[in-house]
Amino acid sequence: MKLWATYINDYKTYLKIERGLSYNSLTNYLFDINRLVNYLEDKSIEISPVAITEETLQEFIYHIAGELNPRSRARIISGLKSFFNYLMFEGYRQDMPMELIEVPKTGRKLPDTLSTAEIDRLIAAINLGSNEGERNRAMLETLYSCGLRVSELTALKLSDLFFEEGFIRITGKGNKQRFVPIGNGTQKFITGYINDTRAQLTIKKGHEDTLFLNRRGSGLTRAMVFTIIKRLADKIGLQKSISPHTFRHSFATHLLENGAGLRAIQLMMGHESITTTEVYMHVDRKFLAEVVNNFHPRK
Repeated sequence: MKLWATYINDYKTYLKIERGLSYNSLTNYLFDINRLVNYLEDKSIEISPVAITEETLQEFIYHIAGELNPRSRARIISGLKSFFNYLMFEGYRQDMPMELIEVPKTGRKLPDTLSTAEIDRLIAAINLGSNEGERNRAMLETLYSCGLRVSELTALKLSDLFFEEGFIRITGKGNKQRFVPIGNGTQKFITGYINDTRAQLTIKKGHEDTLFLNRRGSGLTRAMVFTIIKRLADKIGLQKSISPHTFRHSFATHLLENGAGLRAIQLMMGHESITTTEVYMHVDRKFLAEVVNNFHPRK
């Protein structure tokens, strides 16, 4: 709809330049707005984002309620609120039409956590005799020992490795950088991969500094990492739905269960808010009871 195009393009520029959002986050924000635009077109409602009313937006929310689960609806409402906040900030609107629209309760949905034994089994299932075996072991060890997002893993560069200091440099959401400790064992696996497997590859131009490469000498995609993990899970008969993110969640959970502070975990994971880290943790009642029994003065 032409009435929306200019505002959406301006918002896209704002998200990309001023908010520093990744391509995937940017796509999700714009997808939610375009869903609203498509609804207006289907209903033949000719109205701009400057003039749209709370009533029309509420009708749209009612419409998607029959198609989407509460979590998806909550994401769309949040995305639209962000868009209209931007319009107010830029002076296009004087009011917030989403102000009284409530976000549905979604509950807390946390991914499965892998035990250390399950992680050991997954890594032990890697065929080290294959061309990609050393690489896959180094990748999974890095995912788990450093708590990385899969996008951070695939973006990791040789120039990000500071093994003498015991750290790797991670470029996270919004291109924000952080330094994460890396253990000697993981360093050994990465070094072995670099010296043996990676050294034998013909590296494509532009990927000379990329750490983890495919057999054609290019960087790995997120989907490729997901597939590698899924195949390993199937190989060992793991009855859990896992992804690269499961390793990150397990990293944080195991640190917390072994006494690490939330602030330290927050810094290593690159969470802007400590609240995100608190929500992220999956701590069972048994562990909490053990904390009280071990540390409370009147146990």
